Amino acid sequence: MAAAAAPDLLFNHRNNFYLGAYQAAINNSDVPNLSSDDSIERDSFVYRSYIALGSHQLVISEIDDSAPTALQAVKLLAMYFSGADKESTISSLKEWLGDPAIGSNPTLRLVAGTIFMHEQDYNEALKHTNAGGTMELHALNVQIYLKIYRSDYAEKQLKIMQQIDEDHTLTQLANAWINLAVGGSKINEAYLIFQDFSERYPATVLILNGMAVCCMHMGNFEEAETLLLDALNKDTKDPEVLANLVVCSLHLGKPPSRFLSQLKSAHPEHTLVKRTAAAEETFDRAVQAFA
Repeated sequence: MAAAAAPDLLFNHRNNFYLGAYQAAINNSDVPNLSSDDSIERDSFVYRSYIALGSHQLVISEIDDSAPTALQAVKLLAMYFSGADKESTISSLKEWLGDPAIGSNPTLRLVAGTIFMHEQDYNEALKHTNAGGTMELHALNVQIYLKIYRSDYAEKQLKIMQQIDEDHTLTQLANAWINLAVGGSKINEAYLIFQDFSERYPATVLILNGMAVCCMHMGNFEEAETLLLDALNKDTKDPEVLANLVVCSLHLGKPPSRFLSQLKSAHPEHTLVKRTAAAEETFDRAVQAFA
């Protein structure tokens, strides 16, 4: 008789992180009987949760130079998102990736993919993520391929994930992202995935925003607005929620200025803020031309 598989002590911890329940991932991180490798993975998720919540300095100050490679990589991620010295951070990242002793570390590759994706250097991101190796790397590949409008490559990554674990939270999320990108009848399938998450787990900003985006694609802007306002109650500064509320308000004939002001204040580099500013400049120039 085959031995039973060892229980996955970090399942709930990982799941909280994947679904955007970052405070829950932090609060429920005291898991007993972890191996040294599992402890490092647990700490990695805890610190990444702090980064997601904007507590960059806490991560930077707590991870010292003696920490394992995975945690050092997470510290680099915190330094990057703190915005202090991005050039220096990227330089350090490239140096580590070129070190044969640590360059293949999955967490370091994940951090590299995340940073280069935010830099919109998608080829460089894929150079470090494309080989896969973990479900998170495959899921990040899906995101990158969708950014460059290659849903065909994203679907290939999804098939790999489905072969590994069809019911994995990241497999389901990746499926929903691809369905949203493909559009049409697939939008309802994406909605059902997010709805299923909302019924099985506490409704996080990630879940509510996912359902809202599906509703917007289907033209249900009132339902989308309700979901987004619920999400805003949980996080008043989430950039995608604020941006989607701007769009919803316009479609519902409501003034979007309050949400746009919040977005400008909290996330001045957001795409919608830049596009709005560019449109305003174009309008001003047109007015001056006819003045």
